[in-house]
Amino acid sequence: MKLSQFKFNLPKELLADTPAKNRDEARLMVIDRKTGKIQHKVFKDLLTYFGDEDVIIVNDTKVFPARMWGNKEKTGAKIEVFLLRELNRESRLWDVLVDPARKIRIGNKLYFGENDLLVAEVIDNTTSRGRTLRFLFDGPYEEFKKTLELLGQTPLPKYIKRPPTPDDVERYQTVYAKKEGAVAAPTAGLHFSKQLMKKLELKGVHFAHITLHVGLGTFRPVEVEDLTKHKMDSEQAEIKQEACDIINKGIELKRKVCCVGTTSMRAIETSVSTEGFVKPYSGWTNKFIFPPYDFSIANCMITNFHTPESTLLMMVSAFGGYDLIMKAYKEAIKEKYKFFTYGDAMLII
Repeated sequence: MKLSQFKFNLPKELLADTPAKNRDEARLMVIDRKTGKIQHKVFKDLLTYFGDEDVIIVNDTKVFPARMWGNKEKTGAKIEVFLLRELNRESRLWDVLVDPARKIRIGNKLYFGENDLLVAEVIDNTTSRGRTLRFLFDGPYEEFKKTLELLGQTPLPKYIKRPPTPDDVERYQTVYAKKEGAVAAPTAGLHFSKQLMKKLELKGVHFAHITLHVGLGTFRPVEVEDLTKHKMDSEQAEIKQEACDIINKGIELKRKVCCVGTTSMRAIETSVSTEGFVKPYSGWTNKFIFPPYDFSIANCMITNFHTPESTLLMMVSAFGGYDLIMKAYKEAIKEKYKFFTYGDAMLII
């Protein structure tokens, strides 16, 4: 397929910059792939679609406060530093993005916080905006991480122009977030409340926890018309045996096996056995899923509404069927569903 096939007009007012008042009361569009029927519900109506021995796969990655503001030595210029990943724990080396990048060269030092609470030195250029920083911190690692958390902000997407609030610290995180390492939230999971998960468990639904640390590459624009030439950034994933056992039992029993979000889907599709079961995995994945694609594990998916020409929309179209998903998106715009990070949800069955 071609990039231009995923282009559509999305009114700016439909981009959600605040979450629904209650997590599980966001709107939910339900799409039946067999009949093509589209229904309008609320998220907590999931209870009517799942039952005994069904499986829901969630991504338990945890977002860390990745956005920091520092000042360049001598000039005092304000520099945004976005932490991407830790490269070396002992040496305090981090892969980061800086803005404005033209001002930041190898050898420059950046100062963070009051009284220069933290100092970093630029030791390498990685991309046009990418840099490798060495943080100059003599204390124990736990103290260093606490300092980063103190200085960092919740990394809301750039389209949200307002500054982060204390509410964002909680709401830009799933209720089951556990393993720190993401710079963006797995947004489909933001709709689950603890109460809804408990009610689903009481109905006999099993939750399988896997991990994929979401990187900014998930949102990187596709710049080639031929999708086979697009390369995804690698993201770190882990699927443990316990999760495999839960998922594979659901497959054997021919129950609903539902992926929450494109990140969960990428992770499980990265590690599939020849018999069509999920295998334990620990490593990196740059899997890019777009139509046509034969999915091996999940027969059901929960996702948010995505932006035009995004890799996320391409995966959802591969799962739900291109024509049906594009029809659903037209209806979502007509019905004024909210899109993107804090937007509404879609259940594809």
